Amino acid sequence: MATTSLKPAPGAMSAVRIRESIRACLSDAQSDYDEVQQKALQTLASITKVSPQNRNLLAQTEGAIPVLLALSKSPSSIIQIFALSILFNLSLNLDLKLSLADIETIYHLNTIISNPTESGKLASSLVCSLAMLDKNKAKFGVAGTIQLLVKAISGPRGPAAHHVLSSLAELVRFHGNCTVAVREGAVPVLLQVVESSQSTDDEDLAGTSLQVLGLLARFDEGLSALSKTDQIVSSMVQVLKGKCMLSKEGAAELLLLLFDESEGCVRDALRLHDFSSLVADISVRGSARAREKAALLMKKMMDADMDSYVDGNPMFSQW
Repeated sequence: MATTSLKPAPGAMSAVRIRESIRACLSDAQSDYDEVQQKALQTLASITKVSPQNRNLLAQTEGAIPVLLALSKSPSSIIQIFALSILFNLSLNLDLKLSLADIETIYHLNTIISNPTESGKLASSLVCSLAMLDKNKAKFGVAGTIQLLVKAISGPRGPAAHHVLSSLAELVRFHGNCTVAVREGAVPVLLQVVESSQSTDDEDLAGTSLQVLGLLARFDEGLSALSKTDQIVSSMVQVLKGKCMLSKEGAAELLLLLFDESEGCVRDALRLHDFSSLVADISVRGSARAREKAALLMKKMMDADMDSYVDGNPMFSQW
């Protein structure tokens, strides 16, 4: 009786070949020759960039993660960049985020995130990616990452600034991290970024900073720090006068939160002669989200104005 030989499925054969290629690349990545290392790491970066399956195959290869972490500490900037790129690619897989965020890795990333280079940008992106898993957020808070991010934001603007802000935005979604950020002085630092970014026409950076401030304001610590800031209402009104719609959305959101928190903020806004016209303009010409926030602001202004008449206070009679 004739027997039919069994052939592996095409997908299985492909996985076998990729696994063999990964092992070969990992071996070459530990070579004493920079050129061999670079070529191997470039291949690993390429095959993990778009394929979740390849990321899992690399992560499951014995010794792969320790090798990549060791190479991310290389004195060669090119080797370091390739290694961080691969680790970032791996972090895109949800099932790998928890295992990648061990405390040793986090401490290592902490040493790089404030570096104003491509490595710093990649390290910040990796922090942001890992922090998207809620279980990882507290780990970064305990490891001191929040303090380092706030410090990095307060320094000179570099190519990693947006990535640093994005990492902070993801981490402060956890209440404990928000508390740490506020105590570290994140509110005045971020407001300074908003102000300086407007003067340098980097309004995208201002918009991201306002987004982080909005996240901080979801919790009592952040909202209290904002409401106690001198000239906070006039600062937000200056943002409303700018060109960046993302910034206008962020400023309108903050004003709504501030109005709910403090009657003094409402009075400060109503004293500004151009506030109502700015809000009215955004309610007509803004983005969908900005129009929504502007409509809510207008309603709060009208309610406050009506309340002033009920109380017999003529200070808002110009409205």
